[in-house]
Amino acid sequence: MVDSRQLLIPVLCLMLALGSSVAMAGEQVQTLRIGLTPVFLDNKLSILRIWQRYLENRLQRQVEFVQRQTYREIIDLLLAGDIQSAWICGFPFVRYSSQLTLLVVPLYRGQPLYQSYLIVPATDESTRDISDLQDKVFAYSDPDSNSGYLVPRVGLRRLGYDPDTFFARTFFAWAHHDVVMAVAEGVAQGGAVDGYVWDTLRQLHPEITQRTRIVNKSPKFGFPPLVVNNMLPDEDVRLLRHVMLRMKDEPDGVLLLRELNLDSFVSATPELYEGIRENVLYMNQAELNVRQNQLTLQDTN
Repeated sequence: MVDSRQLLIPVLCLMLALGSSVAMAGEQVQTLRIGLTPVFLDNKLSILRIWQRYLENRLQRQVEFVQRQTYREIIDLLLAGDIQSAWICGFPFVRYSSQLTLLVVPLYRGQPLYQSYLIVPATDESTRDISDLQDKVFAYSDPDSNSGYLVPRVGLRRLGYDPDTFFARTFFAWAHHDVVMAVAEGVAQGGAVDGYVWDTLRQLHPEITQRTRIVNKSPKFGFPPLVVNNMLPDEDVRLLRHVMLRMKDEPDGVLLLRELNLDSFVSATPELYEGIRENVLYMNQAELNVRQNQLTLQDTN
C-alpha cells in the first residue's frame, strides 16, 4: 500500500508550480532567510522546497531556509541579523525575548502546546521516573532545548539531585530524533525528547519508536515558536504573520500543514512561555545556591 503522505508531495509541487508563474515584480527585495533547528525532522527536508515556493508566491520575495545542527548556531545568526526569522525552541526565546518578536506558534492537536517525554529502551520495564536512571547513560538533545535539556535537569533539581553528577555519563545527540535513535539502539539508557517529534516519528517510523518506551510526560509548555529578530521592518513582520496564519485556509497550505503534522499556525503572546521562564529562573537560583554553598565550604576550610 502506498503511503498517502508520499502522494501529497507531487500534488503540492504541481499546485505551487502553477502559482510560481506569477513573477516577483518591482524593485529588488532582500531575500528572507528563515532558520531551522533540529526541531524540524530530517525526513521532512523534502517539504522545504515546497514550503519555500509557498512563501515566495505570497510574499513576492525570495525565501531561503537556513539549517544548522544546533540551536546556538541559529540563535547567533538570528541575533546578528544574518537571518531574519527562525523556528526555535521556547528556551532560547525566553532568554532572548528582548531581541526577538514572537511571530506565530504551531497549533498541535488543538493546542499551541507540547510536552517533554522521558524515554527508555522498550526492554526496560522497571524504570518509573527519572530517579531510576541514576548512574545510567542519558541522552540530551541540545543545551538550548527546553524539552531535551532544561526539563529533565529541573526535574532532577526538584528531586534534590545534582544533574551534573546524577548520571554516569551524558551526551548531546543534537537532534530530538537522534535522542530517540540513541535510546532505541541502547546507546543511552534514557533520554529526554520533544513529544511532538516522538509522536511524528511514531507515525512515520513506528519501527523506531516501538523500541522505546515513554516513562512519563512533562507538564505542557508553549510549542516551539516561529520568531523574527527586531531588525525586520514591521510591515514585513505583519505580512509574514498574515501568510503563516492563512495556511490553514488554503488547499496547498493545508497539505503543507499535514506534512508537518500540525493543525495550523496561530497568534500568541510571550506569556505562553511563562512555564519555561519559571523553570529558567528556578535553575538559575538553584545553581546560584550551589555556588554559594561551595564558597561557604571553602571559607570554612
